[in-house]
Amino acid sequence: MAVGLFVSCIEVAALGAQTMTFEEVTALRAREPERRVAYGSAPTAFGDLFLPAGAGPHPVVILIHGGCWRSRYDLSHLRPLAGAIADAGFAVWSIEYRRIGDPGGGWPGTFADVAAAADYVRELGRSAPLDTSHVIAAGHSAGGHLALWLAARHQLPALHPLRGGAPLPIDGVVSLAGIPDLTRAAGDKICGTAPGELMGGPPQQLPERYRDGSPSALLPLGVPQWLINGVLDDIVPPSFVEPYARAAVAAGDDARLKLIPHAGHFEVIAPGSIAWPAVIRAIREAGQR
Repeated sequence: MAVGLFVSCIEVAALGAQTMTFEEVTALRAREPERRVAYGSAPTAFGDLFLPAGAGPHPVVILIHGGCWRSRYDLSHLRPLAGAIADAGFAVWSIEYRRIGDPGGGWPGTFADVAAAADYVRELGRSAPLDTSHVIAAGHSAGGHLALWLAARHQLPALHPLRGGAPLPIDGVVSLAGIPDLTRAAGDKICGTAPGELMGGPPQQLPERYRDGSPSALLPLGVPQWLINGVLDDIVPPSFVEPYARAAVAAGDDARLKLIPHAGHFEVIAPGSIAWPAVIRAIREAGQR
């Protein structure tokens, strides 16, 4: 596998520069999914399937929303992104999952749901024109963590309950302001206290959980990774992601870090934003693997 690390030139932002807000993202125009499908029995065990034009079969993007793994944020704010990716020629499986605040959310329920939703792509392929042999994982913020973890899941021991007998192979990951290192996230208070709440305690008390749930602890992932962050992101700053990108390359992964000048945390999920060309380019590059 080719190994590369690309970091864009960082421009100095003007003091007081404005970036997109969560509310501005939710106000973007969004298309309806073709269908909503349950992948399990829990109320949150469902996903929205968006399909592109044409007969297919279409490569698949498993899309995972963020929100600091907390239940007050759901998949609805990624509808504009999901529709735009589908318009670019991909089937998009935008998934919901148990989160902090949901019964069974956190460790291991959040991870188990994301794994089950990913493996359900094979079942979706029975009734939808999907190329289930060509699957990309993409996610934003906490969803970026879970997208990277999906690609790393095959690294877990064979009998690990979160691995499963046949994890769906992931061909590439596009992490949008993702959180790849849970141990550092807990120490740096990325998303406040959420990393510790997700895992049920701090890394010092639960090292095995953090080892099995953190992509940084499971390197090399063995798949190409596109890591896209806004220079002005104050939720998941570039300085948090850069060490992971270097570690991934050092471990032998093809990891490409792209920093977007003048962008914050939400431009990376907003079609038409300053970050959008880099985002859709990364998804298309992953789709060509």
